[in-house]
Amino acid sequence: MRTLNISISELEFNAFGLTSSSLSFSEFLEIINKELLKQNLRKSVQFAEKYKLSKMTMEEITDEVKAARRDAKGNS
Repeated sequence: MRTLNISISELEFNAFGLTSSSLSFSEFLEIINKELLKQNLRKSVQFAEKYKLSKMTMEEITDEVKAARRDAKGNS
């Protein structure tokens, strides 16, 4: 097994909620993936608010998805 050393600031250490200086690679990946998911969710919410998509009803969303799928099917 190999050991990989990664240096991060105290601020980053706390921001990621780390409690140990020693992590397995899978633990490290899980932490990074959670952070990326949070960032992508924030961007998606900002995008939805910017283009007024956040005010759509579930029915409107369903109709849009169906239309997009029809268009994709017709273009393939």
